[in-house]
Amino acid sequence: MERVLITGITGFIGGELAHRLVTNYDVHGVVKQCRSRNMKSLQDIQHKLTLHEADITDFMSLENLMNKIKPNKILHLAAISPVRASFEHPLEYNEVNAKGTINIMSALHKLEDFKDRRLVIASTAETYGLQPKKEPFKEDLPLIPSSPYACTKAYCDMYLRMMNEVHDFNGVILRCANTYGRKYDKSFYIEYLVDKMLKNEEVYIGAPNSIRDYMYIDNHVNAYVLAMEKPEAKGEVFNAATGIGIKNSDLALKIADITGYDKQKLHLGEYPPNYPKRPISSDQPYLVLNSSKIKNMLGWPDPLSLDEGLKRTVDYWEKNLN
Repeated sequence: MERVLITGITGFIGGELAHRLVTNYDVHGVVKQCRSRNMKSLQDIQHKLTLHEADITDFMSLENLMNKIKPNKILHLAAISPVRASFEHPLEYNEVNAKGTINIMSALHKLEDFKDRRLVIASTAETYGLQPKKEPFKEDLPLIPSSPYACTKAYCDMYLRMMNEVHDFNGVILRCANTYGRKYDKSFYIEYLVDKMLKNEEVYIGAPNSIRDYMYIDNHVNAYVLAMEKPEAKGEVFNAATGIGIKNSDLALKIADITGYDKQKLHLGEYPPNYPKRPISSDQPYLVLNSSKIKNMLGWPDPLSLDEGLKRTVDYWEKNLN
């Protein structure tokens, strides 16, 4: 049975990937020793996993781990991801996201047969930044990141492409759209809206006219599995998204209709109290991705519709709100 190493296994995507892979792979996960670590997402399968305490910012701990496990496949998802907070904590984001990812690549590179071991790293749609044309972005566009978070991801994206070219790395880059369907975290946009609306509380929409592409979690996981397993993915960059944009305000109205929320409590153009600030000039008015490449090359199935995904998400939180 092949060994898969997942960094960020306790996170949203990492936990869902572990559930998908644990039946057919020997799944190992990297967890950082800290008080705030939340194991909820792995509780039901923890007995089927092998978890290792390591810090991706510590190269020696990663090198030792790579030598110990010798994973056939590595899915690198560990990162600090809230975009707005990166403006206040750029050094921390650089330490974890940039340095941590370079450490992963360097530790893998030290294995004699590194060319046979598939590495998939999580880039992000945010790396495209402020593009001049408002049409679904393709993978060959220049990266114009507009936040410290996006800069760290763009750097790692470029670094792996360099390793693929210079050292014949077996690396794949995934740039995914905003993903929803969380089961334990209500701080991201769709889950925030669902939570507040089900509780009939005030809802704040700071950038109502910004257009985003929202993808359900199952489609995100499918993209990672294909990128990990398909030989033809080697050295490639793939977008994974629905390709359909929606205004933040229209998304809120959709969820309001599903939940029966009082739309008079919507605050358009206002952020929640104490919400992290970001420069207005950095806000991306349009962030939608073209996924034709991953569909054509890897057979990625058409993603779930937004309406169906939202219904599933609302249904989950209605049953598990408490």
